Amino acid sequence: MGEEIGFLGLGIMGKAMAVNLLRHGFKLTVWNRTLSKCDELVEHGASVGETPAAVVKKCKYTIGMLSDPAAALSVVFDKDGVLEHICTGKGYIDMSTVDADTSSKISEAITSKGGHFLEAPVSGSKKPAEDGQLVILAAGEKALYEEALPAFNVMGKKSFFLGHVGNGARMKLVVNMIMGSMMNAFSEGLELADRSGLNPQTLLDVLDLAAIANPMFKMKGPPMLQNNYTPAFPLKHQQKDMRLALALGDENAISMPVAAAANEAFKKARNLGLGDLDFSAVHQTVKGGEL
Repeated sequence: MGEEIGFLGLGIMGKAMAVNLLRHGFKLTVWNRTLSKCDELVEHGASVGETPAAVVKKCKYTIGMLSDPAAALSVVFDKDGVLEHICTGKGYIDMSTVDADTSSKISEAITSKGGHFLEAPVSGSKKPAEDGQLVILAAGEKALYEEALPAFNVMGKKSFFLGHVGNGARMKLVVNMIMGSMMNAFSEGLELADRSGLNPQTLLDVLDLAAIANPMFKMKGPPMLQNNYTPAFPLKHQQKDMRLALALGDENAISMPVAAAANEAFKKARNLGLGDLDFSAVHQTVKGGEL
Protein backbone atom coordinates (compact mmCIF):
# COMPACT_ATOMS: atom_id res chain seq x y z
CA MET A 1 0.00 0.00 0.00
CA GLY A 2 1.96 3.01 -1.28
CA GLU A 3 5.36 3.98 0.06
CA GLU A 4 7.06 2.32 2.99
CA ILE A 5 6.54 3.84 6.44
CA GLY A 6 9.20 3.82 9.16
CA PHE A 7 8.26 2.87 12.73
CA LEU A 8 10.55 3.42 15.73
CA GLY A 9 9.70 1.92 19.14
CA LEU A 10 7.98 -1.42 19.66
CA GLY A 11 6.84 -1.33 23.28
CA ILE A 12 3.31 -2.27 24.33
CA MET A 13 1.75 0.50 22.23
CA GLY A 14 4.17 0.70 19.32
CA LYS A 15 4.07 -3.01 18.65
CA ALA A 16 0.25 -3.11 18.62
CA MET A 17 0.07 -0.08 16.31
CA ALA A 18 2.70 -1.43 13.92
CA VAL A 19 1.06 -4.86 13.71
CA ASN A 20 -2.24 -3.16 12.90
CA LEU A 21 -0.66 -1.24 10.03
CA LEU A 22 0.92 -4.42 8.64
CA ARG A 23 -2.39 -6.28 8.85
CA HIS A 24 -3.99 -3.54 6.78
CA GLY A 25 -1.44 -3.82 4.00
CA PHE A 26 1.01 -1.04 4.88
CA LYS A 27 4.70 -1.70 4.22
CA LEU A 28 6.83 -0.98 7.31
CA THR A 29 10.49 -0.78 8.20
CA VAL A 30 10.80 -1.02 11.99
CA TRP A 31 13.44 -0.39 14.63
CA ASN A 32 13.61 -0.94 18.38
CA ARG A 33 16.44 -0.35 20.83
CA THR A 34 16.27 -4.07 21.67
CA LEU A 35 16.33 -5.36 18.09
CA SER A 36 14.94 -8.80 19.03
CA LYS A 37 11.59 -7.09 19.63
CA CYS A 38 11.41 -6.63 15.84
CA ASP A 39 11.20 -10.41 15.23
CA GLU A 40 7.43 -10.67 15.64
CA LEU A 41 6.92 -7.74 13.26
CA VAL A 42 9.12 -9.47 10.66
CA GLU A 43 6.76 -12.46 10.87
CA HIS A 44 3.97 -10.05 9.91
CA GLY A 45 5.96 -8.82 6.92
CA ALA A 46 8.01 -5.88 8.23
CA SER A 47 11.60 -5.08 7.30
CA VAL A 48 14.10 -4.12 10.02
CA GLY A 49 16.34 -1.05 10.10
CA GLU A 50 19.55 -1.33 12.12
CA THR A 51 19.28 2.27 13.38
CA PRO A 52 16.71 5.08 13.41
CA ALA A 53 18.84 6.84 10.77
CA ALA A 54 18.65 3.79 8.48
CA VAL A 55 14.86 3.70 8.82
CA VAL A 56 14.50 7.42 8.02
CA LYS A 57 16.81 7.09 5.01
CA LYS A 58 14.59 4.35 3.54
CA CYS A 59 11.12 5.81 4.24
CA LYS A 60 9.28 8.94 3.14
CA TYR A 61 7.93 9.43 6.65
CA THR A 62 8.72 7.74 9.94
CA ILE A 63 6.65 7.34 13.10
CA GLY A 64 8.21 7.33 16.58
CA MET A 65 6.42 5.77 19.59
CA LEU A 66 8.80 6.09 22.52
CA SER A 67 8.33 5.74 26.26
CA ASP A 68 9.15 9.24 27.55
CA PRO A 69 10.77 12.58 26.64
CA ALA A 70 14.33 11.27 27.17
CA ALA A 71 13.75 8.35 24.79
CA ALA A 72 11.98 10.59 22.25
CA LEU A 73 14.93 13.02 22.23
CA SER A 74 17.53 10.23 22.14
CA VAL A 75 16.06 8.64 19.00
CA VAL A 76 16.22 11.99 17.20
CA PHE A 77 19.48 13.54 18.42
CA ASP A 78 21.83 10.63 19.28
CA LYS A 79 24.36 9.08 16.92
CA ASP A 80 22.57 7.19 14.11
CA GLY A 81 19.40 9.09 15.03
CA VAL A 82 16.57 10.53 12.98
CA LEU A 83 18.42 13.80 12.30
CA GLU A 84 21.21 12.08 10.37
CA HIS A 85 18.96 11.38 7.38
CA ILE A 86 15.97 13.69 7.75
CA CYS A 87 15.87 16.09 4.81
CA THR A 88 13.58 17.92 2.40
CA GLY A 89 10.71 15.68 1.40
CA LYS A 90 10.92 13.45 4.47
CA GLY A 91 8.65 13.60 7.53
CA TYR A 92 8.85 12.56 11.17
CA ILE A 93 5.75 11.91 13.28
CA ASP A 94 6.30 11.62 17.04
CA MET A 95 3.39 9.74 18.61
CA SER A 96 5.06 9.53 22.03
CA THR A 97 3.56 11.28 25.05
CA VAL A 98 5.97 14.10 25.84
CA ASP A 99 5.77 17.70 27.07
CA ALA A 100 5.35 20.60 24.64
CA ASP A 101 8.98 21.75 25.11
CA THR A 102 10.31 18.34 24.03
CA SER A 103 8.00 18.35 21.02
CA SER A 104 9.14 21.86 20.06
CA LYS A 105 12.84 20.91 20.33
CA ILE A 106 12.29 17.93 18.02
CA SER A 107 10.21 20.03 15.62
CA GLU A 108 12.86 22.76 15.37
CA ALA A 109 15.61 20.21 14.69
CA ILE A 110 13.60 18.37 12.01
CA THR A 111 12.44 21.53 10.21
CA SER A 112 15.93 23.09 10.33
CA LYS A 113 17.07 20.23 8.07
CA GLY A 114 14.16 20.74 5.68
CA GLY A 115 12.03 17.91 7.05
CA HIS A 116 8.37 18.00 8.04
CA PHE A 117 7.25 17.36 11.63
CA LEU A 118 4.00 16.30 13.26
CA GLU A 119 3.36 15.45 16.88
CA ALA A 120 0.55 12.94 17.26
CA PRO A 121 0.25 11.47 20.76
CA VAL A 122 -2.60 9.02 21.25
CA SER A 123 -5.32 8.52 23.84
CA GLY A 124 -5.87 4.83 24.51
CA SER A 125 -3.91 1.83 25.77
CA LYS A 126 -3.03 -1.68 24.58
CA LYS A 127 -6.50 -2.96 23.61
CA PRO A 128 -7.56 0.17 21.68
CA ALA A 129 -4.15 0.09 19.96
CA GLU A 130 -4.70 -3.53 18.92
CA ASP A 131 -8.24 -2.77 17.75
CA GLY A 132 -7.39 0.44 15.86
CA GLN A 133 -9.52 2.45 18.30
CA LEU A 134 -7.01 5.08 19.45
CA VAL A 135 -7.75 8.81 19.48
CA ILE A 136 -4.95 10.68 17.71
CA LEU A 137 -4.09 14.22 18.84
CA ALA A 138 -2.00 15.74 16.06
CA ALA A 139 -0.38 19.15 15.65
CA GLY A 140 2.27 20.63 13.39
CA GLU A 141 2.67 20.32 9.62
CA LYS A 142 -0.82 20.05 8.09
CA ALA A 143 0.48 18.50 4.84
CA LEU A 144 2.16 15.68 6.78
CA TYR A 145 -1.07 15.16 8.74
CA GLU A 146 -2.98 14.75 5.47
CA GLU A 147 -0.33 12.35 4.17
CA ALA A 148 -0.47 10.24 7.34
CA LEU A 149 -4.29 10.13 7.57
CA PRO A 150 -4.60 6.71 5.86
CA ALA A 151 -2.31 5.25 8.55
CA PHE A 152 -4.02 7.22 11.32
CA ASN A 153 -7.39 5.89 10.14
CA VAL A 154 -6.11 2.34 10.65
CA MET A 155 -4.53 3.03 14.06
CA GLY A 156 -7.34 5.21 15.41
CA LYS A 157 -11.08 5.77 15.44
CA LYS A 158 -10.71 9.56 15.29
CA SER A 159 -7.91 12.02 14.54
CA PHE A 160 -7.87 15.64 15.66
CA PHE A 161 -5.64 18.28 14.07
CA LEU A 162 -4.97 20.83 16.81
CA GLY A 163 -2.83 23.43 15.06
CA HIS A 164 0.66 24.42 16.21
CA VAL A 165 3.28 22.01 17.59
CA GLY A 166 2.81 21.67 21.35
CA ASN A 167 -0.98 21.58 21.27
CA GLY A 168 -1.07 17.81 20.74
CA ALA A 169 1.30 17.28 23.67
CA ARG A 170 -0.72 19.61 25.91
CA MET A 171 -4.04 17.98 25.03
CA LYS A 172 -2.64 14.51 25.75
CA LEU A 173 -1.29 15.59 29.15
CA VAL A 174 -4.64 17.12 30.13
CA VAL A 175 -6.45 13.91 29.13
CA ASN A 176 -4.03 11.68 31.06
CA MET A 177 -4.09 13.99 34.07
CA ILE A 178 -7.88 13.59 34.24
CA MET A 179 -7.57 9.84 33.73
CA GLY A 180 -4.99 9.43 36.49
CA SER A 181 -7.04 11.50 38.92
CA MET A 182 -10.16 9.46 38.10
CA MET A 183 -8.30 6.18 38.65
CA ASN A 184 -7.31 7.28 42.14
CA ALA A 185 -10.88 8.25 43.07
CA PHE A 186 -12.12 4.95 41.61
CA SER A 187 -9.56 2.99 43.67
CA GLU A 188 -10.60 4.78 46.85
CA GLY A 189 -14.26 4.12 46.07
CA LEU A 190 -13.71 0.38 45.53
CA GLU A 191 -11.85 0.08 48.81
CA LEU A 192 -14.34 2.24 50.72
CA ALA A 193 -17.20 0.05 49.52
CA ASP A 194 -15.35 -3.13 50.49
CA ARG A 195 -14.38 -1.98 53.98
CA SER A 196 -17.87 -0.58 54.59
CA GLY A 197 -19.32 -4.05 54.11
CA LEU A 198 -20.58 -3.48 50.56
CA ASN A 199 -19.94 -5.74 47.60
CA PRO A 200 -17.46 -3.95 45.27
CA GLN A 201 -18.90 -5.80 42.27
CA THR A 202 -22.29 -4.30 43.09
CA LEU A 203 -20.62 -0.89 43.17
CA LEU A 204 -19.33 -1.55 39.64
CA ASP A 205 -22.85 -2.48 38.53
CA VAL A 206 -24.27 0.71 40.05
CA LEU A 207 -21.55 2.91 38.51
CA ASP A 208 -22.17 1.35 35.11
CA LEU A 209 -25.78 2.57 35.23
CA ALA A 210 -25.03 5.97 36.74
CA ALA A 211 -24.18 9.31 35.16
CA ILE A 212 -20.46 8.67 35.77
CA ALA A 213 -20.44 5.38 33.82
CA ASN A 214 -17.38 5.23 31.56
CA PRO A 215 -15.35 2.65 29.63
CA MET A 216 -12.37 2.87 32.00
CA PHE A 217 -14.37 1.82 35.07
CA LYS A 218 -16.06 -0.94 33.06
CA MET A 219 -12.77 -2.29 31.69
CA LYS A 220 -10.49 -1.85 34.70
CA GLY A 221 -12.90 -2.55 37.59
CA PRO A 222 -13.30 -6.36 37.34
CA PRO A 223 -9.57 -7.13 37.04
CA MET A 224 -8.81 -4.69 39.89
CA LEU A 225 -11.13 -6.68 42.15
CA GLN A 226 -9.03 -9.75 41.30
CA ASN A 227 -5.73 -7.92 41.94
CA ASN A 228 -4.99 -8.37 38.24
CA TYR A 229 -2.86 -5.50 36.97
CA THR A 230 -1.56 -6.91 33.67
CA PRO A 231 -0.04 -3.83 32.01
CA ALA A 232 -2.02 -2.15 29.24
CA PHE A 233 -0.62 1.25 30.24
CA PRO A 234 2.29 0.94 32.71
CA LEU A 235 1.94 2.85 35.96
CA LYS A 236 5.42 4.42 35.60
CA HIS A 237 4.26 6.08 32.36
CA GLN A 238 1.06 7.35 33.97
CA GLN A 239 3.10 8.92 36.77
CA LYS A 240 5.39 10.52 34.18
CA ASP A 241 2.33 12.04 32.51
CA MET A 242 1.00 13.33 35.85
CA ARG A 243 4.37 14.96 36.49
CA LEU A 244 4.41 16.60 33.05
CA ALA A 245 0.78 17.77 33.45
CA LEU A 246 1.58 19.33 36.82
CA ALA A 247 4.54 21.13 35.22
CA LEU A 248 2.14 22.45 32.57
CA GLY A 249 -0.10 23.62 35.43
CA ASP A 250 2.88 25.43 36.98
CA GLU A 251 3.57 27.21 33.66
CA ASN A 252 -0.02 28.45 33.58
CA ALA A 253 -0.35 29.17 37.33
CA ILE A 254 -3.20 26.65 37.68
CA SER A 255 -3.85 25.19 41.13
CA MET A 256 -4.24 21.42 40.68
CA PRO A 257 -4.54 19.85 44.15
CA VAL A 258 -6.46 16.77 42.93
CA ALA A 259 -3.87 15.97 40.25
CA ALA A 260 -1.04 16.63 42.72
CA ALA A 261 -2.52 14.15 45.21
CA ALA A 262 -3.00 11.59 42.43
CA ASN A 263 0.64 12.04 41.39
CA GLU A 264 1.76 11.34 44.97
CA ALA A 265 -0.26 8.11 44.96
CA PHE A 266 1.36 6.99 41.70
CA LYS A 267 4.81 7.83 43.11
CA LYS A 268 4.00 5.76 46.19
CA ALA A 269 2.97 2.87 43.92
CA ARG A 270 6.28 3.14 42.04
CA ASN A 271 8.10 3.08 45.36
CA LEU A 272 6.23 -0.15 46.18
CA GLY A 273 7.65 -1.71 43.01
CA LEU A 274 4.44 -1.46 40.97
CA GLY A 275 5.79 0.75 38.16
CA ASP A 276 5.76 -1.92 35.45
CA LEU A 277 2.21 -3.04 36.27
CA ASP A 278 -0.90 -1.39 34.84
CA PHE A 279 -1.65 2.10 36.13
CA SER A 280 -4.72 0.64 37.89
CA ALA A 281 -2.24 -0.95 40.35
CA VAL A 282 -2.39 2.40 42.19
CA HIS A 283 -5.37 0.64 43.83
CA GLN A 284 -2.80 -1.19 45.98
CA THR A 285 -1.75 2.05 47.67
CA VAL A 286 -5.26 2.29 49.11
CA LYS A 287 -5.78 -1.40 49.63
CA GLY A 288 -2.46 -2.13 51.35
CA GLY A 289 -0.94 -5.56 51.75
CA GLU A 290 1.01 -7.65 49.26
CA LEU A 291 -0.10 -8.50 45.73
